[in-house]
Formats: sequence, C-alpha cells, structure tokens
Amino acid sequence: MKVSLKWLSDYVDVPSDIKEFCDRLDLTGTGVEGVETLGAAFDGVVVGYVETCEEHPDSDHMHVVTVNVGGEEPVQIVCGAPNIAQGIKVPVATVGAVLPGDFKIKKSKLRGVTSCGMCCSQRELGMGTEHGGIWVLPEDAPVGMPIADYLGMTDTVLDLEITPNRPDCLSMVGFAREVGAMYGRDWCEPAAELVEDGAPTDEAVSVEIVEESRCPRYSARLIENVKVGPSPDWLVERLAAIGQRSVNNIVDVTNYVLFELGQPLHTFDFDTLDLEDGRAHIVVRAAADGEKFTTLDGVERELTSDMTVIATPKRAVALAGVMGGLDSEVTDATVNVLLETAAFEPGRTSRTSRNLGLISESSLRYERRVDDAGIDARADYAASLIAEVAGGTVRRGLVDVWPGENDEPRMLEFRIERFQKMMGADIPVDFIVDCLTRLGCGVSEAAEGVLSIEAPTIRPDLEREIDLYEEVLRLYGMDRIPSTLPAGRGRLGVRTARQAVEAKLHAALSACGMNETMTYSFAAADDCEKLRMDEESLGQAAELINPMNAEQCCMRRTIVAGLLRSVAYNQSRGVANIQLYEMGTVFTAHEGAQKPKERRKLAGVLAGAMHDASWNSAPAAFDFFDGKGVLEQIARELALPKVRFKALSAEEAPHLQPGRAAQMLSGGDVIGWVGEIHPLAAEAFDAAAPVVAFELDMAALERTCRPARDYVDVAQFPAIERDAAFVVDESVTHEKLMQCMNSAGGKLLEDVRLFDVYRDAQRVGANKKSMAYSLTYRAADRTLKSEEVDKAHDRLVKKVCAATGAEVRG
Repeated sequence: MKVSLKWLSDYVDVPSDIKEFCDRLDLTGTGVEGVETLGAAFDGVVVGYVETCEEHPDSDHMHVVTVNVGGEEPVQIVCGAPNIAQGIKVPVATVGAVLPGDFKIKKSKLRGVTSCGMCCSQRELGMGTEHGGIWVLPEDAPVGMPIADYLGMTDTVLDLEITPNRPDCLSMVGFAREVGAMYGRDWCEPAAELVEDGAPTDEAVSVEIVEESRCPRYSARLIENVKVGPSPDWLVERLAAIGQRSVNNIVDVTNYVLFELGQPLHTFDFDTLDLEDGRAHIVVRAAADGEKFTTLDGVERELTSDMTVIATPKRAVALAGVMGGLDSEVTDATVNVLLETAAFEPGRTSRTSRNLGLISESSLRYERRVDDAGIDARADYAASLIAEVAGGTVRRGLVDVWPGENDEPRMLEFRIERFQKMMGADIPVDFIVDCLTRLGCGVSEAAEGVLSIEAPTIRPDLEREIDLYEEVLRLYGMDRIPSTLPAGRGRLGVRTARQAVEAKLHAALSACGMNETMTYSFAAADDCEKLRMDEESLGQAAELINPMNAEQCCMRRTIVAGLLRSVAYNQSRGVANIQLYEMGTVFTAHEGAQKPKERRKLAGVLAGAMHDASWNSAPAAFDFFDGKGVLEQIARELALPKVRFKALSAEEAPHLQPGRAAQMLSGGDVIGWVGEIHPLAAEAFDAAAPVVAFELDMAALERTCRPARDYVDVAQFPAIERDAAFVVDESVTHEKLMQCMNSAGGKLLEDVRLFDVYRDAQRVGANKKSMAYSLTYRAADRTLKSEEVDKAHDRLVKKVCAATGAEVRG
C-alpha cells in the first residue's frame, strides 16, 4: 500500500527523520518496500508565460509560441492545442523532461519549425483526464517555478507491505492509528458535516440480504441531482500522490474514501436500477450457476453459485466486492446516485476475484475483512463528499441492513505477571494500558494484576491473550528485551526421538545422492486426480477459505504432486538427472473437525540417470530397483525389523506402473510405497517418464525404527556355499522363495542371494521361470563339514519344492 506522508500528516504527527521512521516500521511488523519522493517525476516541468502566439506557417491548426520559463531567453514551442493564446500561463515541459509514460521531451522540428519543449495538458502530466487543450494556470502562478512546487506536490510516499492479518492498516486513518500507537502520539479521524434534505431514503430504496453469511452488512444512501464532472484539484492531487488516476468526481470520491478509511464503495446510476414507482429494491443474493453478467470492463462473465451479486428483482447489477455492472455505471448523464457501503464475506470475495481475474484495491480489502461496525459513519462521510464535489442533495436517513448488530464484543483477559515472565522484561503496566488503548482496545481492570480487554472490531486478528502480548511487545520493541541464556544449569541438550530419526534420514538420502527440496503445502483441487491416486484412500481435501489462486486452493494430500512439478520445472530447463526428496506435512479434512488432520510424510523422486553418459558407456535410466534401493538404505540406517516389499497391483496403485510398484512393510506396519510413476500421471504434470517415486509415513518410521542394528560378531570359521536353481510358476515370487529358504535353512543358513532369473518356454516350460540362488552356510562355533552342509542343503531344497511346487533345475 502506498502512503503519502503529506496526506498522513493530516491525522497524526509524522516523524521528520524518514529513515528512522522506516526502520521503526520494519521493527514493528510493517515492511517498507520503497520510498518515493514526489515532484521528482516532474523535473523540468515549470510554470511558463506565453509572450507571443502566431499561426504556424505550414499548418492550419498549430501555433508557434514564445514562452517565458524563467530563463534568460524565452523558448520557442510549436503547440497544437486549440486554447493556446498570448498572455496565459501554462505548464511547460522543457527539453530533457520525462513525462508519465516515459515520454522524453527533445528539441525537434515540427513541419520545419524548431520546438524546444511542450505546453502540457492535465492528462499529459498524469493529473487528470482533460485533454481538450492546454492546462491554463491561474494568473498568479510564478513564472519559472517548478510545477510540483506550485501545485504543492512535493511529498514522500512510502510503499508498505501490509500483512494479511492487518486489514486495519490498509487506509490512511488506520495507518495513522498505528503510527500513533508506535510513538505514543494522538491521532484524529477526518470529519465532514452531512447535510440531509428531501424525503427519507427508505421511500426510494429497500435492501434485502438473502443469505446473511454472504453479507454481514449493507447500507445505501441516495444523492439526487448531482453533476458528474472533473474533480477539484485537491482531490486529484491526493489520488495522484498514491498513484491513482482521476476519473470523475463521483468515482474519485469512492477511491478517496477507499484509501482514506479503508472502506470500498460502489456507486450506481439510480435511474438504471429497474425502478418500480420510483423505488429501487436491492437484493444481495447468490449468483445462479451459469448466470451471465457484463462487468464495467465490458466483458461478459459466467458466474457460479459461490459468487455473490447485488441485484434488482430482474437482474444482477454488480459483483459483490469485486466490480460493478456495465448497465448501471455512473456516466456523465447520471443525475441520481445510489451509494453502496457494505461488508462482504472474505472467502467468497477472494475466490470470485481470483477465479474471474478481477483483483482490485476493493477486493483486496474485502478479502482481508472490512469492519462492519463503522459502515454507517463511512457512508455519511462519503455522501457528504459527493455532495461537496458534485453538488446534489443527500436524502434523509440511511437504509441499513445489519444482521449482526447485536453481536457480543470479543472479550479477552491480559495477565500482567504472566506477560512479563513470558517476555523476559518488566514492561510497565502504564505502557501496556496505553499501547492497547491507542490500538483501539477497551481496557479495564478485571482483578488484581489482570486487565479486561475488549478487542476492537477493526482487529479481527486479536483472538487470544497471546495476540495482545504480541501487540504490546512489538510496540515496546523486541530490541529492548535483554538477552538471557536459557535456564537450567547442568542440563544437556539432546535431540528428540523425532529429530534423531530425521537426522538419520537426511544422512541416508544424501548418501544415496538425493537433494532435499521444499514445495508448496498448497495444491490444486485436481492434483490427486491428475496423479491417478485413489482419492478415498487419501481422504477428503482441506479447502482454503482465502486461496492465493485457483491452482493453490486446498492443502496437499500427497507430497509427490509437488515433487513432480519440480521434476517438470527442471527438465524444461535442461536438467536431465533429478534426485529430490522432501520431508513435510500432508493434510486431510474430516467432517465436523475445525482443523484438518496433519501427517508427516517423506517423499522422493528420481528422474534421468545416476550418472551422465561417458565415452564407453551409456547412462542407465533410473528404474523401480533404484527407488527400492533407496528405501533399503533407509531401512538399514533406521534398523527397521523384518522389512519386506509386497507387489502392488494396478488396482491397488493406479498411479504406478503395473509390475513396477511395491509396498514397503516392517513387521506388521505399512511404511509406504515405491514405484515408477504411471506415464499418464507423469504426462499430466508435464514430466518426462520414467520417474521413480516413493512416499513413506514418518509416524510408521519413528514407531518401528530401532536405536541400532543387531550386532553380528566377526566370523571365526569358514563358510561353505551351495547353489540352487528352482523352476517355478510365474506367479511364485522371489519373496515367497526367500521366506521358504530362510525358514528351512535353520541356524546354519547365513545368507541367500539371487543371482539369475531365466525364462525359456522350451527349456524350463511355458509360464515358468528359473531362479538361481547362492546360499551361504556357516556355524558360529565350528568348521562345518561337507556332509553336514549337504544334508542341510538337501533338506532346504525339499522343503522349498514342497512349499512352492518348484522343481530343481539341473
């Protein structure tokens, strides 16, 4: 938000040291993104006096004038304005000046006559819409004076970053309140005397709110017999200081009140509102799905039932909180104006503005919440300004519908001793009371050492006692809190169990060549559908009330979608080999719960190859077994017991390639899944397949991990190896054979390793495969004899064949 210090000084004493002021704002939570000195934009533009004016020798509409600009000699300028004349004073842009739109004034020739400058209109200076002729200045304007000094436009403008929880600071008056609290200075609000006349407003206007949750309050005032035209200079200058262009007096007043009080307004041409017997009936309702509406920019838009409209009984005339309608806008022919002052539900306003691409200063304030308590006073103030600059008569009374008028105020308590202990400083009680009072809180003593606080309606962020602590602390200054070491002499800081597990995971994944990343916790509503994941198993999505855009409208239910976007982003920029992992939170909504359920997950993706191609070998693309290898490394580092991988079918894991997907288990706990992302899912995220991914449950890892792996003594006696090749059906898995061999091998079997898988319909049979294993036998207390090993090996082979229907391949 732009803040003119000249404008701000009307309400509060502004510090003279701008740098110190900006530093203090940063410390109290208001970021200063830029400081602009106004007037600098008009360097080279001065007040000039037209000494002579003659017709151009080669043009029927141009004139050649000599203008005194305060220099030693007058300058010659070719001017095409119809109202240029001898003896008038005008703004003159001299050679070298740069006008709005980056238009640089140069010495040039126009139809053979040299021109050394330009006589300017209001629009050419960015100070109005008038462009019919030169801006004629008053006779007392000093010749040669810079136009910025003459118009009083020398000003300093701050570009501030107002956080979303501080809608009260999105106005000059609100920011004046903040400055007053920062420096302990008094501040004031603007005052205007409202003169009402004529018949009561409710005889000409009625208001109905169909659904109260969409519109907490709606008020209407009627101003009759106005004259739409240019705004007075003071209003144009105020708006120009904060970068707003003047449109006309009615629109300018609504913009002025928006920035001064933070109250968005809308004006309707009253006579276009489908009057019945001279009476308008305003209805605040939900739009119908598919309803068509043409906004002020001339674009016909299709609405949804989530959007709110202002309507007559026949049609919609405005999108609530976003933009008015083309058919009811104020024009030069408008005589009677209906002034809308309202508060709309933030979430719907935000979704409407973003889904339609109509983000404005008004929608920004509505989506952060407009205080409904002071709407009547703001409506009166705006009506008085319209009557002042456009004439007309303000009808008596205000049509005001306010369902929440009798809502109880938000009461909090402030325990002084608890606050001082928590902050680590003896902050005086008088300072606490003064701070909260200047911020708009009602403060009274509830008991010894306890203050009763009535939170102001302008501060929706003050919901808990700790919020009040934060307000006092930021104004007191965190830099004034003395630094102290944590209490607890002789204590040793250690990692928690979770931190220890996370540290091991980071080390293991880094050793596997993976890089940690962080993606958004927000996701698109169709992310899981694009990923082909089973939505029922993931749970219901937690939707955001105030999303930043349609692509980030809910909380993520899986981390993999964000990682696939990172893969696509890197691949599109020429990065071929990508190995990323993220440890983060996923969210699921539950019916009746106020907050979504949070679960910690570990996810990773591998795309490309481990190494680039070399002169004598091509790169081997990542596949399922690379991802499985990463998980096996994790299992080793965390000492997970009884780890096994169970194949997943296409029905169980539709987001993964069939035959290249598995579930990781440790004992009876499901740890997560690993596999190659289905090509259609990868394509939906613009990622080039193959992409290997995994996602593990952090709670399951923390639950099943052990402090260390089992100790195995160094072998003192030699081992004996035997090979066995089993011909089995295709349906028999490696896991099944391993279970059988480990069970049948007894204590002597030390290790089993698969070293070959062979398929040949003629040699091993159709739908058969030969799986060859190397088995290692060893005893811990003696050297084994061949006869002893042969006996154990034969017993193992017989049990495996009996359990799996295998045949021994010779």
